[in-house]
Amino acid sequence: MKLNLKRPLAFFDLEATGVNVGADRIVEIAILKAMPDGSEQILTKRINPEIPIPLVTSLIHGIYDEDIKDAPKFGDVAQEIANFIGDADLAGYNSNKFDIPMLLEEFLRVGVDLDMSDRKFVDVQNIFHQMEQRTLKAAYKFYCAKDLVNAHSAEADIRATYEVLLAQLEKYQDTEFEDKQGKTTVPVKNDVEALHNFTNMNKSVDYAGRMVYNDKGEECINFGKHKGKSVESVFDTEPSYYAWMMQGDFPLFTKKKLEEIWKRWSIKKEAQKQARTQQVPAQKSNPHPLKKAEPAKPVTTDMLDQLKMKFGK
Repeated sequence: MKLNLKRPLAFFDLEATGVNVGADRIVEIAILKAMPDGSEQILTKRINPEIPIPLVTSLIHGIYDEDIKDAPKFGDVAQEIANFIGDADLAGYNSNKFDIPMLLEEFLRVGVDLDMSDRKFVDVQNIFHQMEQRTLKAAYKFYCAKDLVNAHSAEADIRATYEVLLAQLEKYQDTEFEDKQGKTTVPVKNDVEALHNFTNMNKSVDYAGRMVYNDKGEECINFGKHKGKSVESVFDTEPSYYAWMMQGDFPLFTKKKLEEIWKRWSIKKEAQKQARTQQVPAQKSNPHPLKKAEPAKPVTTDMLDQLKMKFGK
């Protein structure tokens, strides 16, 4: 089966020093760019992360410190990678939760702002987990009837991911899916936008998932004591939360989106303050005028008699 593409779809996989998007670094990136005409382009780079790779991580992906000591730093190849991706949509396995936020973090760290505003994201793992719920190795065996050789090698993983997606499209082309609200659809189609909608259920604001959109399109906190609350409502009740997040160990892209929301909220608050100032009513002139004093009455004999009776004199 050939993918139905309006523009390139870049399958990519990262191997890193760990899984902390804000603190860890990329050690290998592989990109397979599927073109609308059916051709493919591949770019693979080893990266010097400039920090040690923990042994427990090296045992997983097979890349050790000595393997990348002479490799270029990410900043040396960032523009080449960005140019290779171009305007392609992005696809991967667990890419929405890890690979995309990790790649964005590395780009922002070296000052390369990869525009993500008009891209589609296809996470093959989300199709798999919702339809079958297994691992990449099991997915490759299940869908392609093959054993995945060199698992956790970036290039082997992206090629397997690419083949799995093609097999998924064939297997589920007429399969109905019922979501949590009971709505039934046929979501797995040979269409990148449909796959984007099906594999991006949480509608992340920052790709790392620290903030998500609710049904009203409002940005909401997705962790900790304020989980489920809109970001602006948190700023209303606890504006110091903004400073705490900006100073904390959060990904740079998360902070970038948080700053955008803070600026928008601050403008609203200033406008509300100005409106309140303009609506203060002018003080009414003499709202409680004093009664005019009546002129004194002349003293009469009757008045003197009354005073004598009162005081007994």
